[in-house]
Amino acid sequence: MINFIEELTWRGMIHTVMPGTEEQLLKEMTTAYVGIDPTADSLHIGHLCGIMMLRHFQKAGHKPLALIGGATGMIGDPSGKSAERNLLDEATLRHNQECIKKQLSKFLDFESDAPNRAELVNNYDWMKDFTFLAFIRDIGKHITVNYMMAKDSVKKRFNGEGDGMSFTEFSYQLVQGYDFMYLYEHKNCKLQMGGSDQWGNITTGTELIRRKLGADQEAFALTCPLITKADGGKFGKTEKGNIWLDPAKTSPYTFYQFWLNCSDEDAAKYIKIFTMLSKEEIEALLARHAEDPGRRELQKTLARELTITVHSEEDYQMAEEASQILFGKGTAEMLHKYDEAMLLNIFEGVPRASVSRETLNAGIGIVDFLAGTEIFPSKGEARKMVQGNGVSINKDKVDLNKTINADDLLRDKYILVQKGKKNYYLVVAE
Repeated sequence: MINFIEELTWRGMIHTVMPGTEEQLLKEMTTAYVGIDPTADSLHIGHLCGIMMLRHFQKAGHKPLALIGGATGMIGDPSGKSAERNLLDEATLRHNQECIKKQLSKFLDFESDAPNRAELVNNYDWMKDFTFLAFIRDIGKHITVNYMMAKDSVKKRFNGEGDGMSFTEFSYQLVQGYDFMYLYEHKNCKLQMGGSDQWGNITTGTELIRRKLGADQEAFALTCPLITKADGGKFGKTEKGNIWLDPAKTSPYTFYQFWLNCSDEDAAKYIKIFTMLSKEEIEALLARHAEDPGRRELQKTLARELTITVHSEEDYQMAEEASQILFGKGTAEMLHKYDEAMLLNIFEGVPRASVSRETLNAGIGIVDFLAGTEIFPSKGEARKMVQGNGVSINKDKVDLNKTINADDLLRDKYILVQKGKKNYYLVVAE
């Protein structure tokens, strides 16, 4: 049996662990869970650390549970937040649950006959018929308000962060604590894992188990650090928001680029947390990277491993090919393969110009085209650069005899102009 605690420790994935946890995991196959917020129909990379914990847990021979917080998603966790979240209806929660399970299946084995196969549970299933009176009588009486007030997540909100805290959110840690107790009783689940901001909620669960079920009952807690960027920016956030695992929300190309563009310092940390590469493989990779950082082998490996896991080998190949285009290695054949969304992804931020369809239908000489779209300030400059073999249309070099027409359109809408080695323009037919 792999030592789970040792594995997570060298990977930098442990923030706090309750005494006795390692001994429990070495003693027998143990069940553990991580809670996942179901307020969207896709996971994003902020969820990946928790998912990777479950993946390593299963690889170490233990049984992982992914808990979809259908009930708690209707309340809103105060941890790390200064405002209440929107509440969801049951139909939306169920839809989100199915989408999340499909994504989790790429990391966890839900289907085999192995005794440690993963399971998906939803706390709405055991909370929906619990009456308010029964809950405050059977659960609420075991945890004091003093105990709940001492939690950092509660203290911060009471000390002026945000607009205070409603009773609904205050009760959140009790509901999460009950989840742990329910899984302890019904699934023999002895460990809850989560981000370091969840420590207070998780230990409320271990306390509830001891107070209600008996002081001899053993339950454990383990948290991972909140992932940060070396420059202090928020991990996983871009100007456009989250990096999602759903290709419809974040394209495989954009996903690949996110990891490819990590700093050396961040990539050295992320390669341990977000991939299943062994310690020896990672140490060798870090050594090669230190010798020649310019090759960016660390970032390329990180981007490859994650894109293949989350999307597919084919998506990775296409993303890698596409990333070469901006560095001059792409071909016309590659360009013609991409759909419109992919083209716009690749050339996001590239200056745009426009040309009328009437002009293209009639055909226009290359010099007039380049000057008319204002890619060159004058026909003279355009002519000079074309003569010097410095202009490409859709990755093909052109000469002064070239006529631009509708046949040159990519996806019946775009023409890619390259001026010199690095200057690109996307011309849109309107």
